[in-house]
Amino acid sequence: MELHPTASKVEARLRERGLEVEVQVLADSTRTAAEAAAAVGCEVGQIVKSLVFERDGEVVLCLCAGDRQVDTARLGLSRADAGRVREATGFAIGGIPPLGHDRDLPTIVDTSLRRFETVWCAAGTPHAVFSVAVEELLRALPEAELADLG
Repeated sequence: MELHPTASKVEARLRERGLEVEVQVLADSTRTAAEAAAAVGCEVGQIVKSLVFERDGEVVLCLCAGDRQVDTARLGLSRADAGRVREATGFAIGGIPPLGHDRDLPTIVDTSLRRFETVWCAAGTPHAVFSVAVEELLRALPEAELADLG
């Protein structure tokens, strides 16, 4: 399948950040972690959920393993609404990549992702994904904070 223009933009932005990845378009939806895991044939935990929250009026991106939930109360976060998500990232919920947004965002990465060598991430649309080694992803996010999100 041909890449959607949004997925092509994500792929180019990822390469600018040093990630040599190939965005894939899947026939099945990858809107949820369970759908994405089924579509690519991996564990649910290997799906990176790119979730947008707010803390003290600032947008914060959390990269969470697909089998975990963000403890918003402990971290002082509240979920951003769909409009705020699109405004902050340039993408709609269900296709938000972990990086390559319209502007850099403060990012917190779930330490539990290090359980896996490789993870799968959204690439701009609910059908576009890419796989990446966890350590490569972390190197592409040098300003990210590593934390236990659960």
